[in-house]
Amino acid sequence: MSQWYQLQQLDSKYLEQVDQLYDDNFPMEVRQYLSQWIESHDWEQVASNDSLAIVRFHDLLAQLDDQYSRFTLENNFLLQHNIRKIKRNLQDNFQGDPLHMAMIICGSLKEEQKILAIAAKKEDNGANTHSNMVVEKQKELDNKVKDIKNKVQDTEQKIKSLEDLQDEHDFKYKTLHNREHEVNGTTQKEIEHEKMVIQGMFLNLNMKREEVVRQMVDALNMAEQIQYILITKELQEWKRRQQIACIGGPPNACLDQLQTWFTAVAECLQQVRQQINKLQELEQKYTYDNDPITQQKHFLQERALSLFRTLILNSLVVERQPCMPTHPQRPLVLKTGVQFTVKLRLLVKLQEFNYQLKVKASFDKDVTEKNTLKGFRKFNILGTNTKVMNMEESNGSLAAEFRHLQLREQKAGGNRTNEGPLIVTEELHSISFETQLCQPGFVIDLEISSLPIVVISNVSQLPMGWASILWYNMLSSEPRNLSFFLSPPQACWSQLSEVLSWQFSSVTKRGLHSEQLSMLGDKLLGREAAGNPEGLIPWTKFCKNTNEKNFPFWLWIEGILELIKRHLLSLWNDGCIMGFVSKERERALLKDKEPGTFLLRFSESSREGAITFTWVERSSNDEVQFHAVEPYTKKELTAVSFPDIIRNYKVMAAENIPENPLRFLYPNIMKDNAFGKYYSRPTEPSEPMDVESPSDGGYIKTELISVSEVHPSRLENILPLSDEQYHALSQMIPAEIDTVMCSRFQT
Repeated sequence: MSQWYQLQQLDSKYLEQVDQLYDDNFPMEVRQYLSQWIESHDWEQVASNDSLAIVRFHDLLAQLDDQYSRFTLENNFLLQHNIRKIKRNLQDNFQGDPLHMAMIICGSLKEEQKILAIAAKKEDNGANTHSNMVVEKQKELDNKVKDIKNKVQDTEQKIKSLEDLQDEHDFKYKTLHNREHEVNGTTQKEIEHEKMVIQGMFLNLNMKREEVVRQMVDALNMAEQIQYILITKELQEWKRRQQIACIGGPPNACLDQLQTWFTAVAECLQQVRQQINKLQELEQKYTYDNDPITQQKHFLQERALSLFRTLILNSLVVERQPCMPTHPQRPLVLKTGVQFTVKLRLLVKLQEFNYQLKVKASFDKDVTEKNTLKGFRKFNILGTNTKVMNMEESNGSLAAEFRHLQLREQKAGGNRTNEGPLIVTEELHSISFETQLCQPGFVIDLEISSLPIVVISNVSQLPMGWASILWYNMLSSEPRNLSFFLSPPQACWSQLSEVLSWQFSSVTKRGLHSEQLSMLGDKLLGREAAGNPEGLIPWTKFCKNTNEKNFPFWLWIEGILELIKRHLLSLWNDGCIMGFVSKERERALLKDKEPGTFLLRFSESSREGAITFTWVERSSNDEVQFHAVEPYTKKELTAVSFPDIIRNYKVMAAENIPENPLRFLYPNIMKDNAFGKYYSRPTEPSEPMDVESPSDGGYIKTELISVSEVHPSRLENILPLSDEQYHALSQMIPAEIDTVMCSRFQT
């Protein structure tokens, strides 16, 4: 069963998460039409190989051509049009960077797998305690919404009954009045009897009016209670989950459920307002002293409208925060001159609102000259900054998506210098969205702001801008706190460690486990404080103050993330890389292992990200010895894959005889078993073949391998040195191998 088919069998709450994975850059239609072809390829491998990415990109276009031909045979003009449009957009977006498309597909497939895993876990094992609480809370809200619907519907029936009773009372009253003025006819006794009947009907009529008014008050009380829960709890929790999802946390969901609740309450309030109008019609036909309708109608009108207005004011949300399509995993960081997208939704879905709301986007609307920080940059928002909200076909929501906005900095003459207290990547800005709902009897002005964004002018500023987004959304929920970085709060290690793990799990299949996080805690807090989850880390320690190697902690993490994405993704996903481990911990892990056991860790001295390996050996007197190779950066890994480096790595021993000291990946996995599937070519000898001799103009095949000079400790079994000579030599040469040479050996 294909992955795509399994997803389509899930409940709507999971399908909503799937819907969030696809947009105009890589539409869901491609996933649907080419599901089997997409799932037949290893996109992790494609995402790490430029040449393969180009091939797969053109393969995908060819698959779309096949799909177009199929629709041609079916005479399906609409689908033909869609395919042409999709192909053209894909070419515009990825022709120059097919690797980016491969990364998007890879990331989407991994998120689909996570959604399937979550659904399967809940189905097999049942929900955990927190999930049960959420489900119970949803059931409770569902029941409350059901109750108010029943109450309003019951009121509707009572008003109809009241109208019938009032019509009957009016008829009998007028009939009796006419009979009283007749010369011949009804006796006085009959008239008195009719008066008593009419008086009884009046008492019943008054009682029913009181009952209807009381029931409408109850319905409004119920609506107010549900609104309070929706606005102050459910909506705020959704917004917080959105912040967490923006910085790599679990995907946000439940917006469709919120829309269902908001819409149900709005429909009930609209129905109550119509019922009030009906009561006024009944009052105009017949009223009397102390009429409950006369006494309560203004109160009911004002309260119903006030509740409806409050609900509408809080129903406009930013469904997808501002994001550049070129960096889908780094929302809220926008580069000048680069298009970005943002999507709004109105949680009250009423048919009469369709095409009635025109939304306008503004940049830094509330940042006036009076409260602008000195040196605070100003920007113009370019592109189509007005959109009309309309019902979407996919889920029926009332939404507006801005797809072609971009920013341009206002130049106040000459070249700008940052005179303010904040660097550009600490400046926070916001995009506001305004609209007006005009309905008979009232006008409501709506406004919502995006989460704070960072505006950069060069892509090199992206890592530091993203650090600001991480810190803000980890520690603040106030969208208008644009001066946050004038005095940024400290973060608890328990918060920051989770966010750091998300940075890895959001772009790979693996987050960081406790031991890896422990090493990072040591770096930030020191060993004594690292075990304290409440240990505080200042912003400057995370991103500004430099360490002894002259680069911030975050840039070190960012360099490693980039190295993994570009060169080590499969190894990281398969758990081959221990990654974050101190030298002391490394030696503790290796000391009791078989000679030739090695582990892979990230260098602590490289800003751009580097990886090294350390292996263990034993001397003739059983002394444990550790050897670490000079770290490999993206420069070396661009030329040779890391698995091939491990396979071909050599140490020059006696008489220039190279040997590979790497035998077992920690703890005890045979090297070829761990890395064999990643080797670029088979390890076994190739079939014999004719080779032209160099004298005839041909070339002898060569192989690029990494070679290290032998450590003197390895010479004790080769050179005839005395113990004293060996000891003296050992003192003269450093304990670690620190020279790496690339040499070509004839094959």
